[in-house]
Amino acid sequence: MRVLGIETSCDETGVAMYDSEQGLLLGHALYSQIDIHAQYGGVVPELASRDHVRKLIPLIRQLLTENQINPNEIEGVAYTAGPGLIGALLVGAAVGRSLAWTWQVPAIGVHHMEGHLLAAMLEKPAPTFPFLALLVSGGHTQLVQVVARGKYTILGESVDDAAGEAFDKTAKLLGLSYPGGPAIAQLAERGNPDAFHFPRPMTRQPGLNFSFSGLKTCVLTTWQAQEQNEQTRADIARAFEDAVIDTLAIKCRRALQQTGLKRLVVAGGVGANQRLRIRLAQLANKMGASVYYPRPIFCTDNGAMIAYTGALRLAAGQSEPLSFSAYPRWSMSELT
Repeated sequence: MRVLGIETSCDETGVAMYDSEQGLLLGHALYSQIDIHAQYGGVVPELASRDHVRKLIPLIRQLLTENQINPNEIEGVAYTAGPGLIGALLVGAAVGRSLAWTWQVPAIGVHHMEGHLLAAMLEKPAPTFPFLALLVSGGHTQLVQVVARGKYTILGESVDDAAGEAFDKTAKLLGLSYPGGPAIAQLAERGNPDAFHFPRPMTRQPGLNFSFSGLKTCVLTTWQAQEQNEQTRADIARAFEDAVIDTLAIKCRRALQQTGLKRLVVAGGVGANQRLRIRLAQLANKMGASVYYPRPIFCTDNGAMIAYTGALRLAAGQSEPLSFSAYPRWSMSELT
């Protein structure tokens, strides 16, 4: 089955074509709205929605043309139904459902975080079930026990800001560019790891939940109390990044011990952070476990993960009626 995947949950327009019979990604294309939102220091929902309207159909045409795919060969359409920005979600859902009706093929709404969770399946070697998943995207930080496709137990999640959100907001406090993750990681390379020490939130108490909002306060008060020069900015960026990475690693170790699992999948935009990858590789090696990642371009929002996840659900007999819905808030525990 050849499935077109559409991702429009936030500030990136992604499309892809996945062939489930060949187990092959036939092509993908991505348009980022970073330049639009950078001047505001974060995503402006209305601007994001309008840009998806402008870019989605041309991007689908580009995908089909560059990969010599005839619309008659498409056997299903998958689109992100949530969670995300409601306006942005509705653009992808409306276009996806309309194309499916036009082509007379089934359509399926896909959970954005399930897409991230399964993105590592597009790599070789792919992880086998069961495994522990650390999902660290812009709006979510979760630890999920994955028994099989569609069988997920959320072990812990962020109670306030997610890790990606904290990176973006901290970057804005320091006067850095958007998105904050790459900007802080680049600046932290020049920082002194011994200059400042920030707390590792919620690591001294039991449980697997996360909290990163307090780190922003540490950044702000430290920045205001110091001589505000480039080296201080770099030192604070390094202290912040170290605190986030240590927190994620501590929680992953705790979750692996608690579940007895030996495979860890890391996905989402923060999963592209190189220092985090090094730290989790060291952790996995020490615990006799293996760690898996999607390729960097599939860590951020993309159409490939939606096409793949949609293909699995369509193959299982699931599909949407002619009406469609979008869910700005949607727990992965509700999936069947």
